[in-house]
This record gives sequence, structure tokens and C-alpha cells, in this order.
Amino acid sequence: QVQLVESGGGLVQAGGSLTLSCVASGTIFTIHDMAWYRQAPGKQRELVATITATGGTSYSDSVKARFLISRDNTKNTMSLQMNNLKPEDTAAYFCSAEIQRTWKSITRGAYWGQGTQVTVSS
Repeated sequence: QVQLVESGGGLVQAGGSLTLSCVASGTIFTIHDMAWYRQAPGKQRELVATITATGGTSYSDSVKARFLISRDNTKNTMSLQMNNLKPEDTAAYFCSAEIQRTWKSITRGAYWGQGTQVTVSS
């Protein structure tokens, strides 16, 4: 059993900052790529940022230079530092990870958290 749990969401004024966290727990051999997604009401889920096991990162154009993704492989955690937040950043934010549960590669699968709400007021 593997679980991803997000935290850190909330209500913030435009221009403010929030840091989201994601913790993976359960039977974990190794965690490959991790990512943050978000979904605003009435819109499709979109990729916000990704980070590889070795720390390589990528960002959507809409958050580049404002958000910073990081991870701690020793603690099976991932964070998303969000700065200069805008009302259009309002969404439910989800963490996702490719997790391998044993040394057998066949046990690798994609897992999702339940989401944490971020609301940015203007």
C-alpha cells in the first residue's frame, strides 16, 4: 500500500506565498519522477512542475520563475514553493509520483494524492 498526502494549501492574497508539501508512505523501494498538478473548477487538470529522482526540474510556462519544486529522497517528500501568487493560481493541487514498491520493476506504478486547495484572492 502506498499513499501520497498533500498539505499546505490555504487562502492567500495575491502576491503572497504558500508552500505545499507531499509525503509518500507505505511500501516504497524507490520513487522515480514526482510532479505537481492542479485543477481549477471547470478546467482540466494541468501539469505544474516535475522533478526527477536526481533533481532535474521542469515547469509550466504559467508558473516558471514563481514556483520552485524540490524533493527530499531521504524522507520521501516533495515540496512546491509558490511565490507571487495570482488569482489564476487558484486550484486544487495534487501531487503525483512514480513509485516502485519492490526491487522488481513490475511493481512500479503511478500514485496520486487527494489534493489540497489553494485560493488566491485579488
